[in-house]
Amino acid sequence: MQVKGKAQLLRYTADPEQTIALAAKLCYSGDEIDELIEKIGEKDNAKFIEILTKMNHFSPFEHASFTFAVEGVSRALLAQITRHRIASFSVRSQRYVSEGEFNYVLPPAIEALGDEAVHKYERQMEQMLRWYREWQNVLGNAGEKSNEDARFVLPNACETKMIVTMNARELMHFFSLRCCNRAQWEIRDIAWQMLGQALAVAPAVFGNSGPGCLRGACPEGKKCCGLAAEIKEKQVALRKSCLADNA
Repeated sequence: MQVKGKAQLLRYTADPEQTIALAAKLCYSGDEIDELIEKIGEKDNAKFIEILTKMNHFSPFEHASFTFAVEGVSRALLAQITRHRIASFSVRSQRYVSEGEFNYVLPPAIEALGDEAVHKYERQMEQMLRWYREWQNVLGNAGEKSNEDARFVLPNACETKMIVTMNARELMHFFSLRCCNRAQWEIRDIAWQMLGQALAVAPAVFGNSGPGCLRGACPEGKKCCGLAAEIKEKQVALRKSCLADNA
């Protein structure tokens, strides 16, 4: 069955903006921690976080973490997202969980070719499922190895599910790379979903998050997509939507 990628924010550090402000102010203040907590709780910390961002003082952002559930995504996406090493991942195992009825992701480029191309793709997925089941049966006496080794014939399109936790600093880095138009379409879609949900709970932290072109010249150089204006409009609309929801 075809599936679509979905990200859901499950948990996050309570009062992430206050947590970041507390960590940063501790670096510069002679006050006791209890005094700092009281002062920070009485203030709007948005302007202070903006100053930290302009100073590139990002270590305090590491004290706020965000946990997402991600599903309906391919094993191809898994190979990309786990390159973000300052993060924690728990992924559904293909060793302990049978893929005897696996879901799969359909690339938009194939879908755009029309019904004939989609049916061909579906038949290919069905064939790989038959191969997988065949090897499961052959290796059935091998215990876990019936899944462990049969999975070698599964496609990158095969769906996976995961729990992902990143701190705010790593999330900002993740958004700068994966919200970019040059990022692969699937992880880009998930990144924008995650950004919208992070913005909703910590707008001061993620207010300027997104691809590098939001904050200056495109870092892709000659490979620039040339759509910086459209991307900025998208991010502004997303930010306004999140702020309206929280009003």
